Amino acid sequence: MIDARTALVLFSGGQDSTACLAWALQRYARVETVGFDYGQRHRIELDCRLTVRQQLATQFTPWAPRLGDDHVLDVGLIGQLSDTALTAERAIELQANGLPNTFVPGRNLLFLGFAAALAYRRGASVLVGGMCETDFSGYPDCRDNTLKAMQLALSLGLDTPMTVETPLMWLTKADTWALTQSLGGDALTALIVEHTHTCYLGQRGQRHAWGHGCGTCPACELRARGHAQWRAGRQHTAEAS
Repeated sequence: MIDARTALVLFSGGQDSTACLAWALQRYARVETVGFDYGQRHRIELDCRLTVRQQLATQFTPWAPRLGDDHVLDVGLIGQLSDTALTAERAIELQANGLPNTFVPGRNLLFLGFAAALAYRRGASVLVGGMCETDFSGYPDCRDNTLKAMQLALSLGLDTPMTVETPLMWLTKADTWALTQSLGGDALTALIVEHTHTCYLGQRGQRHAWGHGCGTCPACELRARGHAQWRAGRQHTAEAS
C-alpha cells in the first residue's frame, strides 16, 4: 500500500540519504528532496545528488512518477557559526568533550527546522532523514530521543502533524547496504557505489569496491567496513544455501 502523504527527504547525495530516498519512494505517493549548502568542505556532494536523482528516475521507472521537485537551501550561516573539520581545512580528530571535530553543532536540528518550514509550504507532512544511532560518530543530534523531541516541537510549532522518519536509526552500515539491495537490487547497489558521495574530504578520484573517496577519513572507513561486512554476510548465506 502506498501512503498518500507527501514526504520530503533530507537528501545530501550520500549513501545514507540515498537509501532513505529509495525507502521513501517505495512508500509514499510523492517524494520531494531538499539539500543544504552550508559551506561544507565536501560540497561536491551537491553535484552528486543531482546525478543520483537523475539515475533513480531513469533506472527505476515505478519510482519516477513519485519523485517530485528538488530544493537546495543556502544555509551558509551554519558554516559561519561553526569551526569544524566539515566546514574548514582542518585535520579530523577527537575534541576534549569526546566528540569528533566533524560535529557541526545543531546542524541536524537546523536542517529539520528548515525542512519542516519548506514541507509546510509544499504540503508535505513527512520528513525523512538518514540519522542513525547504531553506526554514528557520537553526534548528539543523531540520537533517536533528539529526533522524537524535534518531531514534537515541529508539530507544535507548525500547528500541524509533522512526522520525522529515520529508517536507518537502528541499522549498522552493513544493514544499510542490505536495505538498498532489498529495495533496488544490484542496480541500486551499483548506483550507490558509483554516484553517491560520503568522503568528508570531498575526494572523488579513487574508486574503491564501496565507492569513491579518500579511504581514510571516518566516513570512508565506516562505509568501507560496512560494505565488507555486508559482502561477507552475502557470501556466507550463499555458501550455506
